[in-house]
Order: sequence, then structure tokens, then C-alpha cells
Amino acid sequence: MRANQLRLWLASMAHALMAALRRLALVHTTLERATCGTIRLRLLKIGAQVARSVRRIRVAMASACPHADAFALAHARLCR
Repeated sequence: MRANQLRLWLASMAHALMAALRRLALVHTTLERATCGTIRLRLLKIGAQVARSVRRIRVAMASACPHADAFALAHARLCR
């Protein structure tokens, strides 16, 4: 019973975070009216190389990534 309750809470929080991401960072993009599953597939499930150092984390995306512009725009809007 507790495990199911925890899974429900985590799923609810994930859905709320995706809705906030869509509302704040994906305005006026092709993913503005996308569902949570579509955002997860097109924006979050990307192949990238992550290089970590003491002070920075660098993410190198492939040059052929079809939604790199939406990703960069969302990142810039979230950093503001």
C-alpha cells in the first residue's frame, strides 16, 4: 500500500513538473501544446555526452538532434 502511494505521489509530481515546463519554457515553440509523453520523448530522451568537471557540467548534443533549438530555448528560459 505504501509503495503504491509513493509511486502515485512521484507520478503526480512528475506530471506537475512537466506541465510547469510546458507553461514556462515551451511557450511559442512546437512543443507548446504537446502532451507529457511527447515532451519526454522529444525533449528529455536525447542522446548526449555529459562531461563533468569540478566546477561545470557540459552537455554535448549531437548535431543531428531534431529538437536542439527547442531544448536550447527551454534551457535559456529556465535559467532566467
